[in-house]
Amino acid sequence: MSSSFDSARVAVIGGGPAGLMAAEALCLQGVQVDVYDAMPSVGRKFLMAGKGGMNITHSEPLEPFLDRYGARRPWIAPLFEAFGPDALRAWLHDLGVETFVGSSGRVFPTDMKAAPMLRAWLHRLKESGVRFHMRHKWSGWNGSQTGGVAGASAHAAARLRFETPDGERLVDSDAVVLALGGASWPRLGSDAAWVPFITSQGVDVRPLQPANCGFDADWSPYLRERFAGQPVKSVAISLTDVDGKVHNRQGEILLTETGLEGSLIYALSAPIRERILADGELTISLDLAPGLALERVIAEVTRPRGSRSMSSHLQGRVGISGVKLALLHEILPKDVFADSTRLAHAIKALPVRLLRARPIAEAISSAGGIPFEALDRHLMIESLPGVFCAGEMLDWEAPTGGYLLTACFASGLVAGRGAAAFVGARDRLS
Repeated sequence: MSSSFDSARVAVIGGGPAGLMAAEALCLQGVQVDVYDAMPSVGRKFLMAGKGGMNITHSEPLEPFLDRYGARRPWIAPLFEAFGPDALRAWLHDLGVETFVGSSGRVFPTDMKAAPMLRAWLHRLKESGVRFHMRHKWSGWNGSQTGGVAGASAHAAARLRFETPDGERLVDSDAVVLALGGASWPRLGSDAAWVPFITSQGVDVRPLQPANCGFDADWSPYLRERFAGQPVKSVAISLTDVDGKVHNRQGEILLTETGLEGSLIYALSAPIRERILADGELTISLDLAPGLALERVIAEVTRPRGSRSMSSHLQGRVGISGVKLALLHEILPKDVFADSTRLAHAIKALPVRLLRARPIAEAISSAGGIPFEALDRHLMIESLPGVFCAGEMLDWEAPTGGYLLTACFASGLVAGRGAAAFVGARDRLS
């Protein structure tokens, strides 16, 4: 295999939103930036996420916005002080991308597309002098040193290794921003191949797990064949997490061949996943008529139905039909349908047993990664001076709705500014 050697002022590895934002922050500080990505083009997962409508961020107030990050809120909050959701919308406006707030509070570009935004952004970065290197898959450090300044990194100053179609390429950098993603959607570049390169340097990486994912249930062939792919609208889920906190949330789910997914499941994927990891499985409570109080459902279901079938009775009295009715038949013993009171209680609290999360490759995002405790406030790995990290490779998670992208943008900006400051400090020492 042939090798070539080059020098880069700051290398950004990963061309998703976090990496591109780090590159922008660096070039705004007058730093020469080279972006490396393993794929033939940048932003592939970003473009895929935008196919159904590019949800950039959310319009809700900052306090509830921050609550979406759960236990990682204390680490995410400082990132938003540098670049929060309002700053992101202003940045988009400056890029020439107008936004609007949808009925759910989510923020979208007016054309609902990701590609025009990415094209405008890449044009601006290239005009600013950012250099892009595609089909460059990072393969760690080779351990050779280029010298250095007292207190500077033996890692950031080491040659970075890249696998390219033309053989191995070695690159010297004064600092590096790693924005390599998690482990979801590996065909688009987020394959977590970086993990052993980080752990080999003595840095803890928490296990990567599926987030915003579906969960398996043991459906019968009948339910799979007749109802897989159908939405189950206007339902509520109740569950107790590993800390004893009860979660109640209303929304929409999707019945799949293997179990359940959809926005409501995604929003609760973290507590569901953690309970399954702790207990081996989890039974959630599914309210099929969240708009009606239990007393009302009991009153309606126990009304005499005359010659009408139970199916017609449930549809007429409480709006239970189709996939909701199929779920009742799937889960309840037949004798429950002969007891109207028990049936009414089941409509308000149907026990659905979930067995496992779907594979991480199918997940929208991933949890786990490099813990914030290993980083300083500039997102530099404290044991590896000059090595900064951003985006989904950090140990945090959030539901869909713009929260994922907002934190990726913010962490990229903070890491980029940190790398620029690090390079400036090296210059002052040299």
